[in-house]
Amino acid sequence: MKLHLFFVIVLFACGQQQPSAQTKPVSHDIFDGLLKKYVDKNGNVNYIGLKKDQKILDSYLTLLSSNEPSASWSKDEQLAYWINAYNAFTISLVVKHYPVASIKEIRPGISFINSVWDIKFIKIGNETYDLNNLEHGIIRKKFDEPRVHFAINCASYSCPALRNEAYTADKLDAQLTDASKSFLADKNKNEFTPDRITISKIFDWFTGDFKKNGSLIDFLNKYAPVKINAKAKIDYKDYLWSLNKQ
Repeated sequence: MKLHLFFVIVLFACGQQQPSAQTKPVSHDIFDGLLKKYVDKNGNVNYIGLKKDQKILDSYLTLLSSNEPSASWSKDEQLAYWINAYNAFTISLVVKHYPVASIKEIRPGISFINSVWDIKFIKIGNETYDLNNLEHGIIRKKFDEPRVHFAINCASYSCPALRNEAYTADKLDAQLTDASKSFLADKNKNEFTPDRITISKIFDWFTGDFKKNGSLIDFLNKYAPVKINAKAKIDYKDYLWSLNKQ
């Protein structure tokens, strides 16, 4: 009986110790340093420089892979993690295949995989994901936050600019608001007058995400540099997939 009780106590103690390391939110300092060093104020990336520091980037990806978000993390901690994961793994994919003129040139080499966004190369916890899984299966599905469309970056000219700092829980709301305003103020990607707007195809592709609390115009008027009339004519810009390189 005493021996049995001893093993019960040991097993209980081990069970109590295991979760602490697994549930602690990760630091994004490594990624933050790389972004500050290799991304300019316009969101353009020095991929040649990043290629030289690929081991540092890989160390951050390893950190993400071994620290999947848990229910004990706050919503902002989880969302900051997934935004940074999407951006970091996208960068790593481009760096691995650089030089390329467009991320769309990266081919999976498997006939039944449609695009670069369907390549399963992202290992997090016990799962292997592709970029579509992260964007549509996790970020859009689990977080009711349309501003994420201006935070995740597809390494292309027409994408919202890659921020030259990591997203963090303590600044997330301000960062998402700033990303939204910056994207809408970029005349290469969105043009506004009170009665006519020519906007990114993002607002066409994901229109439902922006209409959950009103019309698309209602959403745009929260962040646009011009007050838009409710009946303004809407056109969409062509989406350019050239690489966001310096």
